[in-house]
Amino acid sequence: MASDQPTVVIYPPSGDGGRRVRAGPHFLGMAYTLLDVVEFLRLHGMDDADGDWLRRSPSVEWRGGGPETWTAARGLHD
Repeated sequence: MASDQPTVVIYPPSGDGGRRVRAGPHFLGMAYTLLDVVEFLRLHGMDDADGDWLRRSPSVEWRGGGPETWTAARGLHD
């Protein structure tokens, strides 16, 4: 993976478990699995992205849980 790739941010799961995915300033889509994130990144030109890279790369910021978290956390209002 080239070092000039944008920072990838995977946001916390929404109520339906989908996580927003951004690469730099670009919204790539709502992912429901790790494979969705991989596909979004490949379509964005990050051809070498795979599950292992997503789990270890310092260019990936997981918010609200890591790559195994695909359900929304229960809050006080649930």
